[in-house]
Amino acid sequence: MNQIIGVTELQRRFRSVFDDVTKKGIPYVLTRGSKPEAVLLPYEEYVKYKKLSDEEADQKFDAMVNRLSKLNAKFPDEEVSADVEEAIREVRKLRRQKEMGK
Repeated sequence: MNQIIGVTELQRRFRSVFDDVTKKGIPYVLTRGSKPEAVLLPYEEYVKYKKLSDEEADQKFDAMVNRLSKLNAKFPDEEVSADVEEAIREVRKLRRQKEMGK
């Protein structure tokens, strides 16, 4: 079960909270002004969530590529490649302009 703790209280009880998280696997929701701001959780859980997040991103990317492939199926490969190259040039041009404007 999650525990909720304010950052001021966390500073006072850090060692015991850290032990709860690392030894007992209890996640803590960290609040500031009664607003949830962060989570302190065991490293293994973080790795699990990160992996799930990465897998979800991969699935979304694959789905996007499949949709684009279907949409572009009626166009010759050369035309699609030319459009991609033009888009790359345009993005690079905009980046250079943005960097010069800084």
